[in-house]
Amino acid sequence: MTVSQERSSFRDPAAQSGPGVRLAYSPRPVIPRYVLPTVAAGVLSACSLAPDPLPPVPASVRTLPEVFAAGEVEGAYEPLEWWTSFADPVLDEIIQEVLASNFDLAAAVARVEQARMQAGLARAAMFPLVQPSVGGVEFDTPTNAGIGAQLDELGLGTPLESAAGIVLPDRLGLTTYTLSMEFAYEADFWGRNRNDALAAGAAHLASESDYVSARMGVLSETIATYLEVVNLRAQEGLTERTVEIAGQLEALAVSRYDSGLTDVRDLYAARRNLRTAEAELLRIEALLADAEGRLWVLVGGYSEELEDLLPDAMAPTAAYPPVPAGIVADLLVQRPDVSAARQRVDAARFSVGARRAELFPRLSLQGFIGIQSTDANEWFDVDQWFRNLSLNLLGPVFQGSRRRSQLALAEAQLNEAAAAYGRSVVAAVTEVETALTGLESNRRRHALLTSVMEDAEAEADLLEQRYISGVAAYEEFLSAAQSLVAAEGLLAAAERDLGYARLALHRALGGAWTAEDGEAIQE
Repeated sequence: MTVSQERSSFRDPAAQSGPGVRLAYSPRPVIPRYVLPTVAAGVLSACSLAPDPLPPVPASVRTLPEVFAAGEVEGAYEPLEWWTSFADPVLDEIIQEVLASNFDLAAAVARVEQARMQAGLARAAMFPLVQPSVGGVEFDTPTNAGIGAQLDELGLGTPLESAAGIVLPDRLGLTTYTLSMEFAYEADFWGRNRNDALAAGAAHLASESDYVSARMGVLSETIATYLEVVNLRAQEGLTERTVEIAGQLEALAVSRYDSGLTDVRDLYAARRNLRTAEAELLRIEALLADAEGRLWVLVGGYSEELEDLLPDAMAPTAAYPPVPAGIVADLLVQRPDVSAARQRVDAARFSVGARRAELFPRLSLQGFIGIQSTDANEWFDVDQWFRNLSLNLLGPVFQGSRRRSQLALAEAQLNEAAAAYGRSVVAAVTEVETALTGLESNRRRHALLTSVMEDAEAEADLLEQRYISGVAAYEEFLSAAQSLVAAEGLLAAAERDLGYARLALHRALGGAWTAEDGEAIQE
């Protein structure tokens, strides 16, 4: 599944967005060179009424910081297949399946194709309309009907024919053959068609950026759901151990109560803990079924067909290398939502130019030219040619109010698009800073919980040895084992959250997650 590569028609490769800042798409789309020979000389000198391009960064956020305050390490950001840092071949295989068969990605490709076709339709208005036609008209009528009957009524029919020695046939017939060409062309002096075509082209490029965003969204959801499945499976196993330990504690409480060594409240407490653990296990099983179902939807199949994709052993590593976030200005290139917002500003800007052009007169030429004959052998006889030409000059005299309202609407839409672009820039920078802070916090939390789990493991080992040696009671050993399971559960959740934090950072930074994304961003 690929996105159309016809992007050069609406991009100036030499356009720059300012010192140290490069945009994914140029703010000055240009007309393809193959268009110029086909349009009138007046179009070549036509002026554009579109507003000037906006600066690469909105006025409210032109003072972008050079680096991120919470950046981990220096260096260029390298997002290509970043999820391989999880060192989990199962996750790698699932992502490949998602890229091949996800329905949301297929729909996103179709939306890009629709936008490309819309851009092609808008470009078509810049070309002359030429439509050839071939036709034949056969006329056959009785002589004593129609005009023949009227001549008889006037006394100019049969008597006159006899006097002149003319004998008319019983029927009159005639076949006329026509080979013609219809054409129409509007001289785009004010750039209305050109601006409409450029607006559609910018909308097409915005849809390609939306496609990259959709790919990132689907991959993000896949990775997050996979991490959720891994954690829930781990929690399911730990909860089963908790139920087993709680069951042993409950049996011990029953024995102690029957022996009169404990109060009934201890028995109730043990039973309550067991029932709570059993209820938690049922909750986790339901959550796991839901998460696996969502993963099957992302892959685009049913669980019966895809069970082999999720083996019992799934262990993404939590030892992630640090992520160099790069410089802040690169977000204008890396983030597809920022690129899409910029393209929508250009689309709105060109739409304003087209609406301004509608306030001026329109000059158009249309007509027919061709060859007509009653004999097919004379179709290509130049003496049989005919033509019908008309030149129209239309002015918006009685539509000024409506067209001025359309212009005001287009200008308001441009202001909205510019505000959305500014917001996307601010949001991009803020999201990266937040994600960097969140990643560092989750890394430190993971380290603390690792220490807690190690202490709990050491305590459980000690009490096991003391119980085997007859120094500690069995209940103490079970309590230590229960604490160890709880610590392992907290650590498993922390590993999931650390993976979520790493995912959030990469999504905030954007960039080319796959080779196809890289082609879309660079072109």
